[in-house]
Amino acid sequence: MAHTIVLFQPGKLETRTYWDFESLNDALEYICHLYELHLKEDNPGLTTITYDISQLFDYLDSLTDLSCLVFQRAANLYAPFPRDWIKEKIFIFLKREASKNSNTNKMQS
Repeated sequence: MAHTIVLFQPGKLETRTYWDFESLNDALEYICHLYELHLKEDNPGLTTITYDISQLFDYLDSLTDLSCLVFQRAANLYAPFPRDWIKEKIFIFLKREASKNSNTNKMQS
């Protein structure tokens, strides 16, 4: 678990904000949640939101800035990581989550 700070700027300079999380996975989950909130705002009549990872990545690419600082315990510092690194980590995170859900569904059958 590495403390993670997400730097987020969807538009103009005054929209810039940040969040901190106890782990990288918590940060990745929250970034996905932000996209889901964006979809709900754009589609208020929908009861279920579904999306493809390419749509999520397009949204992330549309942001003015997205980066994160991840604490590196061995060096005792925060290392910066760019948008493409975050997208790679989200891909791995979602793949792992889908695998967990698939295994849970198999056990319930």
